[in-house]
Amino acid sequence: MRTTSNPVFRQLPRQEGSGYANFGSGVAGAGQMTQQAGQYPQYPQYQQAPATRAMTIDDVVTKTAITLGVLALSAIISYGLTDANNALAPLFVYGSGLIGFVLVLVAGFARKMDNPVVVLSYAVFEGLFVGAFSFIFTNIEFGGVGGKPLIAQAVLGTFGVFAGMLVVYKTGAIRVTPRFTRMIFGAIVGILVLIVGNLIASFFIDGGLGLRDGGPLAIIFSLVVIAVAAFSFLVDFDAADQLIRAQAPEKAAWGVALGLTVTLVWLYTEILRLLSYFNND
Repeated sequence: MRTTSNPVFRQLPRQEGSGYANFGSGVAGAGQMTQQAGQYPQYPQYQQAPATRAMTIDDVVTKTAITLGVLALSAIISYGLTDANNALAPLFVYGSGLIGFVLVLVAGFARKMDNPVVVLSYAVFEGLFVGAFSFIFTNIEFGGVGGKPLIAQAVLGTFGVFAGMLVVYKTGAIRVTPRFTRMIFGAIVGILVLIVGNLIASFFIDGGLGLRDGGPLAIIFSLVVIAVAAFSFLVDFDAADQLIRAQAPEKAAWGVALGLTVTLVWLYTEILRLLSYFNND
């Protein structure tokens, strides 16, 4: 049984066996992704109540659309508020970002990933983070560049990568194997270690290790992060596909939506950061 790089999926139902399904097939398959700090515990058996309807791809699409819609609305409000009052930007980035992170931990470790209140609360706070983060990276007063067109480019790039990896998964161009999963997990851990190391080094050295200063090394690092996020979609598509094959309950789609949203946000922020490097004169 393959596991996932997305911590949100860690407590979702498991299907015994290793069948390979087609994400997006409606009856037999559906995909899931999301990533930012990977863990790969096994999926426990889920005792489904007789009256519980099994999850379908339509449930995944609907719940994900609702979650992303709430996040987008919250991000727009956050951007407008920070534009009117720049002092709110750090509060939203650090405060809302921290709350969003805590909610992901609650979803994963307290087995609340199928709770719509937790999922939508995450969408609200993460939206506040995304809006303020976008403002900082595009507003000249914060050293940002590119303006609103840069945000549009990052959004298009994010969903372009997602769509591309979905095609790769459906066509079977890259098979999700245990070895592939371990490689993605190792890459995510390595990225986290480097980010933390760069942050600590920045307290003593101007620019830290050079991973976020906009230089050649920073550009290479962002490209690597984007690539790992993209390939982690494949692992999570496969994991979610197996949930549908295992007839997980309909409410499990909320956990899938949360996982997809987590990875999409990670990918968006990294693409926006990379674009800001290229637009920085």
